[in-house]
Amino acid sequence: MTVDSGSSVGSTPAEHSRPERAEDTLAATSEGARSGRWRRARLRWRRWRRSRPFWGALFVILGAAEILGSVRAPLPVVLHVGPQGMAGYLLPLVMLLCGLLLLFHPEQRMFYSIVSIVLALASWLTSNLGGFFIGLLLGVLGGSLAFAWTRAGPVSSTSGPSGR
Repeated sequence: MTVDSGSSVGSTPAEHSRPERAEDTLAATSEGARSGRWRRARLRWRRWRRSRPFWGALFVILGAAEILGSVRAPLPVVLHVGPQGMAGYLLPLVMLLCGLLLLFHPEQRMFYSIVSIVLALASWLTSNLGGFFIGLLLGVLGGSLAFAWTRAGPVSSTSGPSGR
């Protein structure tokens, strides 16, 4: 067993390394600035996401994309002729628009969520069984989540409606 005579009992390898160079400290400060920017961006994203029915809108958009994709699927079994064929494209597009409006205009979420639920249910008849049930379920789930969403506000300290 060999013992290094130059090391003390409580020393660490970092204490014996070479002193820090100016480039190392500059890289560390720029890394810290980058992580600070990412942190601020992440916090802004979180604040924006929590100020609207984000998950409901996302599920409505995914449901609309699934329904639209099933309409575009090259299936020889399904035949769309005339107005029903047009409705197969129109319903998921309006549903997609409702999902985007839920994101960017959350004040009218009740109306947009009800419209998206009705359109998802109507896609059962017009769009290959509602996108083979997947788009229908995603649309109804997203519309329900958006309908139930409430904006988190400050908790009031009043005990009743009169404020006393």
